[in-house]
Order: sequence, then structure tokens, then C-alpha cells
Amino acid sequence: MTPELCVVVPTFNERENVPLLIRELSVSLEGWNWEVVFVDDDSVDGTADVVSAHAKTNPRVRLIHRIGRRGLSSACMEGMLSSQAPLLAVMDADLQHDSTILPRMVQCLRHGSHDVVVGSRNCDGGSMGEFCKTRVLLSRAGQRLSQHICHCKLTDPMSGFFLIRRSFLMEVARDVRGEGFKILVDMLSSARRPVSLNEVGYTFRARTHGESKLDAAVAIEYVFLVLNKMLGDVIPVHLTLFMLVGCIGLILHLLTLLYLVDGRHVHFLTAQIIATFLAMTENFVLNNRITFRDRRLKGKHLLPGILRFAVTCSFGAWANFIFTRALWQSGVEWLVAGFAGIMIASVWNLSVSSFVTWPVRRHHSDTRPAYDPALSGNIEVTH
Repeated sequence: MTPELCVVVPTFNERENVPLLIRELSVSLEGWNWEVVFVDDDSVDGTADVVSAHAKTNPRVRLIHRIGRRGLSSACMEGMLSSQAPLLAVMDADLQHDSTILPRMVQCLRHGSHDVVVGSRNCDGGSMGEFCKTRVLLSRAGQRLSQHICHCKLTDPMSGFFLIRRSFLMEVARDVRGEGFKILVDMLSSARRPVSLNEVGYTFRARTHGESKLDAAVAIEYVFLVLNKMLGDVIPVHLTLFMLVGCIGLILHLLTLLYLVDGRHVHFLTAQIIATFLAMTENFVLNNRITFRDRRLKGKHLLPGILRFAVTCSFGAWANFIFTRALWQSGVEWLVAGFAGIMIASVWNLSVSSFVTWPVRRHHSDTRPAYDPALSGNIEVTH
């Protein structure tokens, strides 16, 4: 029998929270026909194994175990598309979202003409709880940015807790980018008509287990998602971030040259080597922190990563030079030729770096908790 409601929960290293969330959903949705789909991005702490154990004994629990892919937005999309339930909810696994308001959210869709109901921290009855002023300000800034691209008035665009009709999902699914952490804004801005929306207030809880995934990189990614939607999805978010980092590196390179050559009277070639090294290091650090945050290199992987990045970028620089020179010699204006060369190099560096410098790492069996194949009910493994 098809469930009326499917709750999609993207997970990465949430082993301790899974049993608590299942228990909480069971209480909040007692008497309802529902299921919960955990979409796990191959967590190293054995989250998938915990979900598997529950799926074996609880038919309401399903697992989509993704190997070789990561990303909260894409995980939410896969989870929602895997269900035939007419109502689809998305919430986090960290217990910060209040599942007790789910029945009220469902009633809003059942008895109204709304497409989406959002669990909001900023509307009547909502609160950011005990969170610091910085996070509150970040939420307010996100609210203002979203007004330029969303087809509705929304008090909490950065919410990861919402309920939609499956019919609305199928309207926007092909236009959703599925990148980054803010799937709600991505979906609303992909709609080609005004979206009917309602909100239900709740108090945002503090995380008790695991590590928060929210940092400055998420805010930057969100800004570029909004800008990209305003420009009509012209440039992928990852490429935009990569080029931004490259521009910062270019400025650093020129400032270093200016300081060393004019200020310290260092020989130009020596200064060029130093400036190139600094800019390349800066590019690696920021890309590692922002562009490829979901594959961030740490510890013993840092030095090999820097070396691979340097080799990759050297080929990109060579392609930039060859292509720019060919355009310029053929009569193309130098500014246009230079921009074209930068685009070629950026696309090359991003494409190659994504699988050479920051490959999707597979977790070996000796780094994961033991897995019992008998606990493999309701599981889908995707690559």
C-alpha cells in the first residue's frame, strides 16, 4: 500500500541520531500511513548500517545508500523521486527540526490549494532557539536574497524542513540544479508559475549528537545559487565558485608582484615564482574549503593534494596561453581573447581537479563498522 506521506532525510555521519529520529517520527505520525527514506552519502561512521538494521524490522524505514556521490540537495531529490507518496517532506537527521508539526503541515496541504508548506523559524510561533546572533543574521540575509528569485513570499528560505506535493516536485524536478545545501530555494526558484505556500512555525533545537555541516562555505554557496538563478542558470555554481577563487588568486598574484618588484626590488623572475606559489596555494586552500567542501582534504592528504593541484593548473595555464595567443593572432581583441582563455583554463582546472585533486573517496571496509548482511531490508545502493 502506497504511503500517504514520505519523509526524506539526507544523512552523512548521523549514526547516533538515526534511532532517535525514527522513534520521534513514530510518535509524531502515529495513526498515519507514512514512510521515512534515509539517503546516506556513504557515511564513514556506519550510519547506513544503523538504518539497515531498522529497515530489516520496520517496513516504514527505507535506505538509499549512495556511493561515489555527495550533496544534500541531490540526496533530497533522489529520496523524493524514489517514493510514490503524494506528500513529500524533507527534514534533517540532527533532530533540530521539530517533527511534531508534521501533522499540521500535512493538514495544510490536505485542506488547501498550497504547493508547499515550510517549517519556519521566522514566522508566528517560530524561533531560532538558543542560536547565536550571527546565525540569526545569516538567516535574515538569506531571506532578503531569496526574494529576488522565489515565486512567493517566504520568511525562512534557508529552512531545510518543508513539505511539498509530489505533483509540484514533478513540475520543477528537471529545472532544479541539485547543488549545494539549500534545496528549498532551488525548487521554488525553478517554478515557472507563482507558488502557493504556507508556513508553520517551530522552535529550532540545538544539536546534541554529531557535527554541524553549516559553515561560511554554505553561505557563500547560497549566495551564488541565488545569483545563478537570477542569471538564468547560465554558469554552474561550482564553476562560479572556482572562478571566484581564481580571481582572488589573480589579485593576490598581482599584489605580490607589485610588493616584491616595486617595494622590495626583487628580481622579476624570482618575484614571479614566489607570487605564483602563493596564488596557487591560496587557490588550493579556498577551493578545498569552499568549492570542494564535501570532499575536503585533511591531514596526510593535504600535501599530495597540493602537488596534484599544481600539476593540474600548470596544464590549464598552458591551455590558456595557447588558446589566447591563437585568438589574438587571428585578430580577436586582446580583452576578449584573454577572457576566453580564462574560461578555457577554468573549465579545464575545475573538470580535472574534481577527479584528480578532489576525487570522491571510497571508504574501505577496515575504516567502517562491521556490516551484517542479514540486516539489509529495504535498501537501495546507488553509484
